[in-house]
Amino acid sequence: MSQPLQSLVAGERLLVGGDRVVVVSEALATAFAPGDRLVVVHDTGDVLHIPAAEHELVGAAVARAGAAFEQLAAVDDEQISAFFHGFAALLDDDEVFAPIAAANAADVVSARDRGRATGRLVLSAGMRADMIAGLRSWRDNPTRRRQLLGTVEHDGWRVEQWRDPLGVVGFVFEGRPNVFADATGVLRTGNTVVFRIGSDALGTARAIMTAAVQPALRSAGLPEGAVQLVDSAAHAAGWALFADTHVSLAVARGSGAAVAQLGAVARQHGVPVSLHGTGGAWMVAADSAPAEVFAAAVRHSLDRKVCNTLNVCCIVRSRAEELLTVFRAAAHEAAAARDVLPVIHELQPDDPRLAEEWEWDAVPEVAVLVVDDVAHAVAQCNRFSPHFVASLISDDADEHEAFYRAVDAPFVGNGFTRWVDGQFALVQPELGLSNWQSGRLFGRGGVLSGDSVHTVRLRATVTDPHLHR
Repeated sequence: MSQPLQSLVAGERLLVGGDRVVVVSEALATAFAPGDRLVVVHDTGDVLHIPAAEHELVGAAVARAGAAFEQLAAVDDEQISAFFHGFAALLDDDEVFAPIAAANAADVVSARDRGRATGRLVLSAGMRADMIAGLRSWRDNPTRRRQLLGTVEHDGWRVEQWRDPLGVVGFVFEGRPNVFADATGVLRTGNTVVFRIGSDALGTARAIMTAAVQPALRSAGLPEGAVQLVDSAAHAAGWALFADTHVSLAVARGSGAAVAQLGAVARQHGVPVSLHGTGGAWMVAADSAPAEVFAAAVRHSLDRKVCNTLNVCCIVRSRAEELLTVFRAAAHEAAAARDVLPVIHELQPDDPRLAEEWEWDAVPEVAVLVVDDVAHAVAQCNRFSPHFVASLISDDADEHEAFYRAVDAPFVGNGFTRWVDGQFALVQPELGLSNWQSGRLFGRGGVLSGDSVHTVRLRATVTDPHLHR
């Protein structure tokens, strides 16, 4: 990360890279104080101001998590299981949960008063049950900490490959209380975690930490630094976390410009990052698509707005007259559950808006376009989509195989798109989903789960004491 500065002057030119510069604004120069830091995002030229207090707050949390990571090496697997058991039991206790529910209700009211969407903020009975189930899943999961992966024998010595913990995981998410249960899964493999949550859900996060996380850590005999909440509503705290080189992996939940910016900050500081900067699924209706199957797939892909919600639907020209009607009816059915009308963008191929993620909370919003054939749809998807979720509705098995080979996406299906969820699809809590916008490595292009956060170490054992190379 950049060194602390003593001052900034309005009009000062800052080098971005090569011959690219940005100019310091009057507002930034006025807000800047001695000891503050700047991050100039190479991808966009954005100038991010990190006050000294935010940098110090994050640095202290990461340091505590780092110390806890070292202490976890001496902790047995039963203690880690006890943490998940205790965390789940506390959330399941109505008396313990009452202050969490009250904090969440206050967060929801505050967010609504500020005109914010609250669909993913409400800690409903269903979300609570899913959190408890996720924690119990981690409790019951066999550990993969310190796992022997393989051995190579040599004459007089051998090399063992061991799966071992990675380190401190930095985690940024906006207004989703359930992510606490998901991301503490990194403890299962001996890692520690530092959270930063948006202002909308900060009260809920504080209550979960006080009522459930910290007591569960103490009861299990785990270091309290193993789970850290950065108690700040400032965006600068997220930037500081993703720029901290003591973080072994940065994970951003959500999508959009803010997540893409976090990813850029991490990458230019050499911090590995898992995210999908843009969400939204694509669906293709082929010539042989059964109308009723297509309708159901659309309806169940627009049930709520998350990253795997249907964003763009392609219909082949030979069935356009019939299936456009089916599509509109299904979108209206999905919206009727909220007593609203959907927003449908009828676009043409090569329209730049095909690359846009439609952000909505209560009113379903989706794009539809007519294409020549499935190959044309794949070409549009590979050009404009976030390389994330793709679904083909077709009765032709060969067409499905060709689609799978041709479409550039890590998640491919033959029906609704909303199956792309780690807890739902793989029956394990999920830290985050990633697309292929930033490469095809698993940590950046798949379901990232707590037990997939690891490193591989090599250990050599000499069996012949007279051996030398």
